[in-house]
Amino acid sequence: MIETGSLIRSLSGRRAARNFHTFVINEIGHAIVTGEFSIGSVLASDAVMMERYGVSRTVLREALKTLEAKGLVEARPKVGTRVSPRSRWNFFDPQVLAWHYHAKPDPELYQSLFRVRAALEAPMIALATRHRSAEHVRLLKYWCHQMETADDSVEQFGLACLEVHGVIAESGRDPLLRSILGVVELTLALALTRDKAMSGEAYRARSAALFVQLTATIEAGQLEEAGQIYEACRLLDQSQTL
Repeated sequence: MIETGSLIRSLSGRRAARNFHTFVINEIGHAIVTGEFSIGSVLASDAVMMERYGVSRTVLREALKTLEAKGLVEARPKVGTRVSPRSRWNFFDPQVLAWHYHAKPDPELYQSLFRVRAALEAPMIALATRHRSAEHVRLLKYWCHQMETADDSVEQFGLACLEVHGVIAESGRDPLLRSILGVVELTLALALTRDKAMSGEAYRARSAALFVQLTATIEAGQLEEAGQIYEACRLLDQSQTL
């Protein structure tokens, strides 16, 4: 499992430290999601893959087991490791979602991501308005300020925005709702790197202003108003992506 925020950090070209195991997982997973290794194809033999990635058989096998757990591949006796149909992929896995950032644009997938956000973040906002603590509000205000002062740093802005979503999830006291942060991170990364509805600078300014308003309504416990502002936040991201 990758750390939340890894995709946003990668937008600046910064690479996280990695070991051989995570390197192989990322290389093969990326190749599958982007279509380099096509669905239904059988991966090359262990010897070929070991030479390609410069790793031992043990590292390769462990990486393939991880990818199998994500639903991307399936090992079959006397056949080898075959790339699984997309219907078996775990699309709630943050790493699987992050690989889609580099894949060919898929409007149907993007629409699905925003449907999930609409379905799950709305109750999250409602819970946050009921259960937020003073510390939650303090953190929301801090990260909103970081969004406002990010200037031209897409990475700083994106990470601060992701933190806001994380605090809202924590304040709602529902651990399962926090699991959609991978969905949020991918849609946020897409919105940050596309100039569709507005320029990147204008998008970031509008988004920061909306989250400041959202924080105020959560602090005041204004359920209906918070829901309306959240909807505006989501639609802004959506218009910038689709």
